[in-house]
Amino acid sequence: MSTAPSTTKDEAPQPAAAPAPSRSRLAPLRPLVLRLHFYAGVLVAPFLLVAAVTGFLYAGAFQAEKLVYAQEMTVAKVGDTELPVSEQVAAARKAHPEGTVSAVRPSPEADATTRVLLSGVKGVDPDHSLAVFVDPYTGKVRGALEQYGSTGALPLRTWIDELHRDLHLGDTGRLYSDFAASWLWVIAGGGLVLWFSRRRALRKVRGTSGRRRTLGLHGTVGVWAAAGFIFLSATGLTWSTYAGANIDTLRTSLGQATPSVSATAGGEHAGHGTSASAGGAEHGVGLDKVLAAARAKGLTDPVELVPPADANSAYVVKQVQRSWPEKQDSVAVDPATGKVTDELRFADYPLLAKLTRWGIDLHTGVLFGLVNQIALMLLALALILLIVWGYRMWWQRGRGSAFGRPIPRGAWQQVPPQVLVPAAAVLAVLGYFVPLLGIPLAAFVVVDVLLGEIAHRKGRRTPAPGPAVK
Repeated sequence: MSTAPSTTKDEAPQPAAAPAPSRSRLAPLRPLVLRLHFYAGVLVAPFLLVAAVTGFLYAGAFQAEKLVYAQEMTVAKVGDTELPVSEQVAAARKAHPEGTVSAVRPSPEADATTRVLLSGVKGVDPDHSLAVFVDPYTGKVRGALEQYGSTGALPLRTWIDELHRDLHLGDTGRLYSDFAASWLWVIAGGGLVLWFSRRRALRKVRGTSGRRRTLGLHGTVGVWAAAGFIFLSATGLTWSTYAGANIDTLRTSLGQATPSVSATAGGEHAGHGTSASAGGAEHGVGLDKVLAAARAKGLTDPVELVPPADANSAYVVKQVQRSWPEKQDSVAVDPATGKVTDELRFADYPLLAKLTRWGIDLHTGVLFGLVNQIALMLLALALILLIVWGYRMWWQRGRGSAFGRPIPRGAWQQVPPQVLVPAAAVLAVLGYFVPLLGIPLAAFVVVDVLLGEIAHRKGRRTPAPGPAVK
């Protein structure tokens, strides 16, 4: 009969079993978030991929524009004295007498040309202007190009911008970018929840191969880029078709709408002395005195002069620098007297109006110039990589026999009611204000429930297998 080996006093006692690690507070939510993250990633990723690629191109278009249009944007030789703005506009009108002068942007730098913007020009998109580039020292016209938007986008950047915004499909095409912006923050936020709920396990995947290695790369890059994705989503929604309208309504109701200077000409002289040649910019005292009045109020370059819309309107002079520090002050000048009738300082904007302005300018790559544009390109590249890795994990999850195998159903049953109910309420409110999030999410839930019910009934009708025969 054998006996159990005895221990000696020299042997170290066996350590007690390590206690089971405590569950993370995020653990109950993890299966539900994982299922949502999986389906949203698979179905929304194609739209995000298009947005990322076109966004990458748009961020690089600012520097490309300077090279492509150097002839129009810069002077051949910097002179000693600039011609009066009125003479530069006259030179532009002589070369391009068609249309109406809608704005003038005097040369903002020593080597930059002046832009005279014409609206209503035949062959030019009604939403665009024809920008005539004038050498401020010689009055020579160096070219003319279509311009779009307040940032002065020329044809190359305009084409890429429209590709990014609506795929050149108009209002229908905008649904793609609105859809991508509506879901990007959900996918990024879900990824953060998944990473923090398993951050210890994910640290161990380094050096491994296959799906675990892909998961490690996906999680690490996603965490570093998540804040940028959430920012891009939030700022993109501010000018989306549906969510943007709701945001504008909310800002207006809170008294946080973006203000504008009053362009109504004041005084008993309103409507007098404002005659001008058809389509010209010289109303009343003229451009030179109007610009001088704006300069006296501290409006430094770059500025844009907008002629009066009618006999009862004033000139509007506004700063158009959106790089940091921003210059967004504006004044109205009476065309009859040349006196400033209204002023608006960016410092006096409501807080939400300032945040909206900064957010949009950061999103479009102008707030911090080249650094801003490089950061956007890196974010776009990170999103492209995450989408590629996500689809690779989808493939690897199937192990060659069940491609695209989804996360099991019933995850919501593991979430405590005190967490599930408030989360559902928040999603319902967000879905109402962001319809391209709410409607697809509701459709996903309905379809998923129906598929689950069909699978359940099919399983009940399937007879159990009989006993094995030996």
